Amino acid sequence: MKLWVIALCGLVACASVHAKATVWQPTAGHTQIPIWPGAVPDAQPVPGPETMTASKNLIAGKPWMAATNVARPTMTVYAPSGKNTGAAVVVFPGGGFEVLAMDLEGTEACHWLTSNGITCVLLKYRVPSAPYGWQCNCRSDDFVTPVPALEDAQRTMGLVRLHAKEWHIDPHKIGVMGFSAGGYLVAEISTRFKKRLYAPVDAADKESARPDFALAIYPGHLAFDNDTLNPNVKVSRDTPPTFLLQAEDDYVDGVNQSLVYYAALAKAHVPAEMHLYAHGGHAFGLRPGKFPISGWPKLAMAWLQTIGVVPR
Repeated sequence: MKLWVIALCGLVACASVHAKATVWQPTAGHTQIPIWPGAVPDAQPVPGPETMTASKNLIAGKPWMAATNVARPTMTVYAPSGKNTGAAVVVFPGGGFEVLAMDLEGTEACHWLTSNGITCVLLKYRVPSAPYGWQCNCRSDDFVTPVPALEDAQRTMGLVRLHAKEWHIDPHKIGVMGFSAGGYLVAEISTRFKKRLYAPVDAADKESARPDFALAIYPGHLAFDNDTLNPNVKVSRDTPPTFLLQAEDDYVDGVNQSLVYYAALAKAHVPAEMHLYAHGGHAFGLRPGKFPISGWPKLAMAWLQTIGVVPR
């Protein structure tokens, strides 16, 4: 739990802000699509209106944008900019379930995916929500299921499969990628896809919510300090092939997050690939840095080729 106190300071409290906008908007030519046609299930109160905040806490020399008070989740579809491989990835930005790093761990990931012929679906899921509690500005249990966020993730997976033909997507090549708290969401939907957490709404909820592959980038909430797996993440042989990346000097979540999850995947005979680096810290996204870890996107693309998601 102490690690997430550090995370909150690093990502939010310690990041002096210098600008605020209303709500996050995609670039011209892209439209946010509400994922719920009516009332949002298990709606929770939020402390105020949705906002975008630019931080002075620079990553690779640039600020990052944080969305908070997201009560109406949306998805934004980014079509491939080159030859379409048929693959798609739903992206979960991180932010400790308090905010969403919409550019650093969202649109920038989509740019990389689309430039490699992969459709990107950027999910703006509900925050703040458990494990973070804005009422107390605390994290009473870092290992609980992020129910609103997981509901949003399950719903989005169904919607992408429902519209796969329309969006020129292979329904058997739809994966997920998440960073930090979003990496936890990757593990949750990778292990809890058989039953929706909400009452079915329409045809999208009859589609499978199981990702065909998963990428968890510096994930959190997966391992206790004694190196045991979060019991809310029940790995089985049905868990999709998974790519893991973390730095040994990640003092926000800790390298044991990837180590423990990888061990559980291996025990269940789930194909997995893990890359650990000596330096890199936390929350670097895909931005270039001075350490070798910033070259991880090439490793991830090679892995996607290895498992047959994209052609070599």
